[in-house]
Amino acid sequence: MRLPISVLLAFLPLAAGTSDENDVLAAVQKTFDGMAANDAAGILAAMTADARLYGVRADGVPYAMPAEQWANRIASSKSRFVERFTKTPAVSIHGTIAHVWGEYEFLRDGKFAHCGVDSFNLLKTSEGWKVAAILDTEETEGCPTAR
Repeated sequence: MRLPISVLLAFLPLAAGTSDENDVLAAVQKTFDGMAANDAAGILAAMTADARLYGVRADGVPYAMPAEQWANRIASSKSRFVERFTKTPAVSIHGTIAHVWGEYEFLRDGKFAHCGVDSFNLLKTSEGWKVAAILDTEETEGCPTAR
């Protein structure tokens, strides 16, 4: 059965959105990969020049810091870090802004450290999608994947 050209053209925007979703998720994964490699330059390559991190630690204390400070802290650590989504994250895109929201777990030297929710805000730049802000919770209780 052959579909009319009008039906095929109707699906073109969906294909473009899928590509953007993949690119947005790739920018987030690049951040995670930089963390795993203790690579400040790799982390920062996935981010805008003025990116920031915000969150609430397990003790309820909020924090905020420039991404460069955070990336350098990770790079100078002797520990190995793995951060990964535990479920498929939700991705929303509108033009040149995107949002990724998902539950995650954080391992330090192969051992469970905490879980929570990651919220990434991204901008589409001339270089592609870049993380502009990360917000997260850090929880130690009620984590579904705690070992």
